[in-house]
Amino acid sequence: MNDTKKVAFYTLGCKLNFSETSTIARKFTDEGFERVEFEEYADIYVINTCSVTESADKRFKTIVRQAQKINPDAFVAAIGCYAQLKPEELAAVDGVDLVLGATEKFKLTDYLNDLSKNDKGEIHSCEIDEADFYVGSYSIGDRTRAFLKVQDGCDYKCTYCTIPLARGVSRSDTLENVLDKAAEIAAQDIKEIVLTGVNIGDYGKGEFGNKRHEHTFLELVQALDKVEGIHRLRISSIEPNLLKNETIDFVSTSNSFVPHFHIPLQSGNNEILKLMRRRYMRELYVDRVNRIKEVMPHACIGVDVIVGFPGETDEHFIDTYKFLQELDISYLHVFTYSERDNTIAATMDGKVPVRVRRKRSKMLRGLSVKKRRAFYESQIGSVRTVLFESDNKDGFILGFTENYVRVKAPYDESLCNTLHTVKLTHIDEDGLVRIIFQSEDNIIARAI
Repeated sequence: MNDTKKVAFYTLGCKLNFSETSTIARKFTDEGFERVEFEEYADIYVINTCSVTESADKRFKTIVRQAQKINPDAFVAAIGCYAQLKPEELAAVDGVDLVLGATEKFKLTDYLNDLSKNDKGEIHSCEIDEADFYVGSYSIGDRTRAFLKVQDGCDYKCTYCTIPLARGVSRSDTLENVLDKAAEIAAQDIKEIVLTGVNIGDYGKGEFGNKRHEHTFLELVQALDKVEGIHRLRISSIEPNLLKNETIDFVSTSNSFVPHFHIPLQSGNNEILKLMRRRYMRELYVDRVNRIKEVMPHACIGVDVIVGFPGETDEHFIDTYKFLQELDISYLHVFTYSERDNTIAATMDGKVPVRVRRKRSKMLRGLSVKKRRAFYESQIGSVRTVLFESDNKDGFILGFTENYVRVKAPYDESLCNTLHTVKLTHIDEDGLVRIIFQSEDNIIARAI
């Protein structure tokens, strides 16, 4: 009789959460558990939570119900940021058996000696100032690309953000460990690594448990570029004040780093940036974008922006809209401001009505569609390298170019997880760019 316990995982939130879920999942398999998909029958369901947005909070209950519907007797564990911030709230959700805070989530298997259902979730949390040590992680096996965690926590005090309360102080993996993990990933035929963390531009702080920087982010990038077997390295979200010109210039000539940057802006109005306690003004942001486009005209630049922040008037919003409209960027990630407990912003005057927040969000999402379309159009006729993913999407296979153009071609299983030189031909009705493949002798039509 097979008594191997089955475990399933569900991840909410950012690339950092995905990297940590994958690492925790590997520990389960190393200890004899069988990992299955979340939609399948399992003995244990683990939900890695997020608390950046209100919607991520609300989705938690829905996901717990999904697990209970599949197996009413399953043991349900909650970990992650929301579990650290609101452990009592999660523990009270019907069906939740265990809640682990920031310092305990990597020890999850230690708490699974008894899988009996509890009337109320058992909590093992900590004071966030105890989260001062670093646990490395990376995702693998879940996607074509791997998310490699290089940094955790944040020392910034943005008035809207709960992440420092959920993850603690800024701290980094050692350079040696990062390089070792990158080599491990490359050895498993993963073509692309995405660097992730809470504030990756602050890399080097807390590298050996102290407050000073042992290395800089630029030194990290330079060292990773020398690791053999890595085809692509991609920088995830990085603060504009920490993205130095030297890093931009290095990426423009590197062996592996791709011309794609995601740089949080949050507001295009300096008054709102001050209320947010961001560490730059919009003029610095313009300088960063201009520098990137100067040395990499084909680079893709993504932008995070928050609408409806307390005190944001119609004039402030229009200022942001026009600023983004004129900026040479490629797409937007738009977040509708929601009040978070224990943040300064939640107590500020000038609350923006929810309907106004939604209207502004809709306007910026529309602008994002136009920006992405314009960027894609600027790439038509160019020759790029695409990394194909594995899924069959209605008879097509999808992938991303080095500069983050999403492309499609007729599905061919042999293309999965492979890199190919392609010519971008035209934009389809669904907004994706169709391609033709390049060969040494001629151009082979594959997507007409």
